[in-house]
Amino acid sequence: MQLNVSTFISLKLLEPFDDEALFHETEKSRSYLQQWLPWLNGVQTIEDSRKFIDYSIQLLDERKSMVFGIFYDGQLAGTISFNQLDWQNRIGHVGYWLSESFTGQGIMTQAVRRLISYAFDDLGLNRIEIRCALENVKSRGIPKRLGFSEEGIIRESEWLYDHFVDHVVYGMLSRDWQRDSHII
Repeated sequence: MQLNVSTFISLKLLEPFDDEALFHETEKSRSYLQQWLPWLNGVQTIEDSRKFIDYSIQLLDERKSMVFGIFYDGQLAGTISFNQLDWQNRIGHVGYWLSESFTGQGIMTQAVRRLISYAFDDLGLNRIEIRCALENVKSRGIPKRLGFSEEGIIRESEWLYDHFVDHVVYGMLSRDWQRDSHII
């Protein structure tokens, strides 16, 4: 499945043959990503990326999550996902990361905007939640730009290698989403 974002950007569900590209982007931005992502020590080989993709496909089949690759001009640039789908309450929890060489171009804001439209218009979700580390200014800028409400801080929400970080919770309801905001 593929969601077109713009002329150059698309979101595509990860497939097993994306393992090398996923590992390459993870590896080349490892020190950049480790500032905020706790899972990098578990990705040391292409096989680790393959296992992640296989697991994401299993969770997709179980309707528990969806992991998309973000492709810029055909090249994998990062991922965006519904880390958790709560169908009973119609809530999607969104997470994302972008390889360092692709940052600063508005790619992630556009990708999140497209995923949110898909969530509300196609999946019938009512609420989207994004959690970002309190001090991760770049990541927090995305829900702010898209009109999410800052709903609070969860203290010591995540263990990041050698310390806890607080998370800011952002929420968006379907009724508050600007339907024409997906136009670029």
